[in-house]
Amino acid sequence: MAIYGHKFKSSFETESEMRIAKREWALSLGDYSEAELVAAVSLAKETLAWAPSIAEFIQILQQLDDAFGFPHVQQAYREACFHALKPSSHNWSHPVVYHAGRDTGWFELRSEEEKHSFPQFRYSYEIICRRFRQGEILEQPIPVALEDKQATTLFTFINQWAVEQNLTPEQGSSLLYYMTKAKGTKARANFKAKSQQKVDKLGLQLQLPE
Repeated sequence: MAIYGHKFKSSFETESEMRIAKREWALSLGDYSEAELVAAVSLAKETLAWAPSIAEFIQILQQLDDAFGFPHVQQAYREACFHALKPSSHNWSHPVVYHAGRDTGWFELRSEEEKHSFPQFRYSYEIICRRFRQGEILEQPIPVALEDKQATTLFTFINQWAVEQNLTPEQGSSLLYYMTKAKGTKARANFKAKSQQKVDKLGLQLQLPE
């Protein structure tokens, strides 16, 4: 109201409309930190004459991420999980992803279910992104020169499996993502079950490897 005055008020004629709008905004912005939302509101105030829609506001948030080079938290989480086996061997997309993964715990990312590990990763990621925005210099991990034979063998297998099934490498990596989790863990079993659901939904006759 303070920023847009009657232009904002005219968008919500009743308390019911306002309540529904708040719920939709909360669901759409749940993965963003308070610091990111405050920065986006400031940018909207400077650049938009009318209060933005949810889609427009998310675009502003993405512009903030792009400015710092941050991947979205879900993308960052996937990267951290996929390379949690040998984090020192990976060329990270951004230092904040590595540091958030390290703070969360590489073993936890490999072994725990997403419903447990993702909230902790998101918490660490938001804090580290905020520190980075405030000017803190985070060390960029340098990949070790020695070959990570275990990880290389796994990724080679995934790519070969994808070719044999007439799938793209991206599809293969998505379906066999569960193989990056430790054997015998609930996380691995849950991710495999989700992959099987994807296979069934796509109508593919595939036998997922153990």
